[in-house]
Amino acid sequence: MTWVKRISFAAAAAALLSLVPDAARAQSAETMLPAESEARARRLLDESIAALGGQAYLGVRDIYRKGRLAQFGNNGELNGYVKFEDYVKLPDKNRTEYADKKNLMDIFNGNQGWSLDRGGVTEMPADALERFQESLKKDVDILLRSRLHEEGLRLRYAGPDVVDLKAVEWVEVTDRERRITRIAVETATRLPLQAVYQHRHPETRQRTEEVELFSNYHDIQGVQTPLQTARERNGRRIYQAFFETYQYNASLPDFLFSRESLDQRWAQLDKKKKK
Repeated sequence: MTWVKRISFAAAAAALLSLVPDAARAQSAETMLPAESEARARRLLDESIAALGGQAYLGVRDIYRKGRLAQFGNNGELNGYVKFEDYVKLPDKNRTEYADKKNLMDIFNGNQGWSLDRGGVTEMPADALERFQESLKKDVDILLRSRLHEEGLRLRYAGPDVVDLKAVEWVEVTDRERRITRIAVETATRLPLQAVYQHRHPETRQRTEEVELFSNYHDIQGVQTPLQTARERNGRRIYQAFFETYQYNASLPDFLFSRESLDQRWAQLDKKKKK
């Protein structure tokens, strides 16, 4: 990078930071009293909820979405795309169908899960169920919709910054299990742009950091919705999703999230093969 480019970037960053409200710049996050820091953090998250749609956002009960999922190799190289449809019923039900034939599916329902592939329906392994439960704890939407008043949750204002050439303010949330989530709230729109999750394995003490990015927001049924998301783990890209269809509160039936639904689909696929 040339000195000219470095100076230009520094100037752009300084200009963006100047857009942060005076109150945020006047007092350093490090010098705030704990009560002041928590109050400012909570106010920022309340403003973010309002920007996301307020009651329309908080009133989401289920989600149907469809799009393309980018697949990455171990070295971070792009290996192609797969079509998918995703069904979510809050707080802990998820069904994902891959490809047009719908012969590959994963279902999570609380602490249970099943998978459909070319060999039939099988129980989800324990490590996959554990990862799903952990993903619920890291989900920004679940945090904003239902966890902000959770016992033992601590909020801290972490100060202004620049993320992807956009002025933001950071909020840090720590839960009872010392799981840390940092949320970058864009200054201009008050929408979440990035979330950073930090957690140590309880046995190995190995530290994991994941970064989730939200972009291309659109108003869908009164809810500001990111139509592009991506996630990185310890600096390596895991996935990138591009949504082309999004629908809220479609009254998804519980049957969609049952093993019986996969058994039924397997019977249909098996019948087609025999023909």
